[in-house]
Amino acid sequence: MKIEKSLWGVSKCGKEIYQYTLTNVHGAFVRLGSVGAAIVSVGVPDRDGKIADVVLGYPDPNDYFGDGPCAGKIPGRYANRIAKGRFTLDGKEYELPVNNGPNHLHGGPEGFQNKVWESRTEGDAVEFMYFSEDGEAGYPGNLKVVAHYEWNDDNELKLTVTAETDAPTVLNLTNHVYFNLNGEGNGDILGHELRLNASEYLPTDDTLIPLGTADPVAGTPMDFVTAKPIGRDIKEDFPALNYGKGYDNCFLIDGAEPGQIQFAAELYAPESGRLLNVHTTQPAVQIYTGNWLAGSPKGKCGRSYQDYEGVAIECQHFPDSPNNPGFPGTVLRPGEVFAQAIIWTFSTR
Repeated sequence: MKIEKSLWGVSKCGKEIYQYTLTNVHGAFVRLGSVGAAIVSVGVPDRDGKIADVVLGYPDPNDYFGDGPCAGKIPGRYANRIAKGRFTLDGKEYELPVNNGPNHLHGGPEGFQNKVWESRTEGDAVEFMYFSEDGEAGYPGNLKVVAHYEWNDDNELKLTVTAETDAPTVLNLTNHVYFNLNGEGNGDILGHELRLNASEYLPTDDTLIPLGTADPVAGTPMDFVTAKPIGRDIKEDFPALNYGKGYDNCFLIDGAEPGQIQFAAELYAPESGRLLNVHTTQPAVQIYTGNWLAGSPKGKCGRSYQDYEGVAIECQHFPDSPNNPGFPGTVLRPGEVFAQAIIWTFSTR
């Protein structure tokens, strides 16, 4: 594996931002950036062998700070939403910044995605580290997070995220990468075919906070158990789709067990023949069809992306779990290690 490190830019607060390019024996590559431990590019071949970048992102590293889409980055301390920006842990209530309607989203406006992480090469891998201080964005405990990326000759990208704390806290970490398997800047993803290993999803209120129970997807526009084009039902008159102007919903992965890798999703672009399979140790996957991409910074394609030009497949724990004792736990305590993995495998059909 060839790994090249380069200075990508300097943040407005004077921190150096680095980019790493990992290239395998076939010339397929991954680019990572130290803003938010981001996946900046993934260059993989189509069915004719032509390599294109299938990840949405920006050429200017400073555009990654505070971007609405959270493109390619690791949001935290809690990915997704926490209702009203409040939760109670061990009898104490914590208040978080509200930045998405009435709710807290992705760790707030100064979340992990908007930080420059420390970085290094580690053998054939690249590691990013962020230290979140006690009280940052209202969360308790000093927290150390390490994101470990590996890219191999089988066009498989693996992310392992680990974290430790010195006081009880809540934690939900994922990567918010957007895919367009026809190549970024090449139109929308409504014709992409999506299949999910999920027979249930979480209904929400109109601010996208779960109602507390899971519903079956069968007989609804939320059913991706059998592959179908993303755009087939996206305009249906259905609460989940009306609230988010498209899919922005948490699907429960069938057969998920803590610490075990499980198939989560398959994405296929009939036009290019590129196929993506996603596996994870996480219990759920949030599907977000880029419903609000318009107005984002200028992309690598030379223009701003429009709505539905990318789909995010965010393997994670459930939204608002700290306020739902019936959901899989997201509390991390001293002496415990948070450890989750996501594997993206690219091929053609």
